[in-house]
Amino acid sequence: MTDFNTIRQYNFPTVIRFGAGAIKELPDHLLKAGFRHPLIVTDPTVRQLGFFKEIIKSLELKGISVEVFSDIHKNPVKSDVLAGGDMFKATNRDSIIGIGGGAGMDVARAIALRINHHRDLFDYDDLIGGDQYVTEDVPFFITIPTTSGTGSEVGRSAIISEDETHRKRILFSPKLLAKVVIADPLLTMDLPPFITAATGMDALTHNMEAFIAKGFHPLAEGIALEGMALINASIENAVHHPDLESRSKMMIASLMGAVAFQKGLGVVHSLAHPLSQLIDTHHGLANAVNLPYGMQFNYAGLEPQFRRMCRSMELSGETGEVMIDHLFALNKSLGMPTRLREIGVTEDHIETLSDLAFADFCHPNNPKPVSREDFRKLYLTAL
Repeated sequence: MTDFNTIRQYNFPTVIRFGAGAIKELPDHLLKAGFRHPLIVTDPTVRQLGFFKEIIKSLELKGISVEVFSDIHKNPVKSDVLAGGDMFKATNRDSIIGIGGGAGMDVARAIALRINHHRDLFDYDDLIGGDQYVTEDVPFFITIPTTSGTGSEVGRSAIISEDETHRKRILFSPKLLAKVVIADPLLTMDLPPFITAATGMDALTHNMEAFIAKGFHPLAEGIALEGMALINASIENAVHHPDLESRSKMMIASLMGAVAFQKGLGVVHSLAHPLSQLIDTHHGLANAVNLPYGMQFNYAGLEPQFRRMCRSMELSGETGEVMIDHLFALNKSLGMPTRLREIGVTEDHIETLSDLAFADFCHPNNPKPVSREDFRKLYLTAL
């Protein structure tokens, strides 16, 4: 068994310091790199937590001047990024640390882009070729996850929404990869069961969708299979009986999912994104509800891939039916809803959701084409 109390380093694709207590290394990482004035970006909830205050204290004890920016939405918008960039400049910061879940790290990454790139923020949208404009250096950037879901700590992109329409945009560049990732599972130990479950199902969705996404990427597929195995073996303990082993495995699997989904995502994410856009649903929760229905849509014709996923997750059978039944049962075990009506969706939402899902950027990588009518039927089935 792996000793998760031992701090280890591995590089994939950037420097990752993993293990219980790794957060204690943060001050020395900054000082060694020559930085003493970081902007720490997080969300309002994390800012109030005890471990966050301890992080600030540890930095100040080493003579490091800290400013904290936490005025962000749970589904971040452009104005969050602009305000954070203004604080960076007004307070003469020299580096950026993103601490939290996907929201905090996405805003931190987008601020890092913003500092030396002065076009309109959404000119850098990767879906319209905006990565070509990312030509300048970005500030020294460290990421520290406090949930096991998005895997944003190893990402090279940030998803930021428009303030008015809440349409999601992707800011991408290899330059946005963190210089150092500090992954300390102890930072997730006090997460409440709901957040642990929702973020964990987000990580499972990343791994599953990456594995079956169209295209050729055997490295991503291998990583995704192992990520699924780790999540299936540990998520229920992480939610109901958290210990270091289960929380460590979830953190590793979350990170793996984010590496794997460079291959692509699919129909589940395109079903989930509009729920955040239209009714402000937590992203992990939106994925959890839609995952069984999206996998059911994809099963026919992908029997070999589903067999491999079932084997990886050590299920009692190797068919799509077994997988889908397992996903419904897993949601119930974790206290996640299995119907959209349970999260506030009504029939009045279906047409707008279907339009938004069909316009989403994820489903072109789905192994099967998804029409607007397909989305409508999926939403109605899940309702």
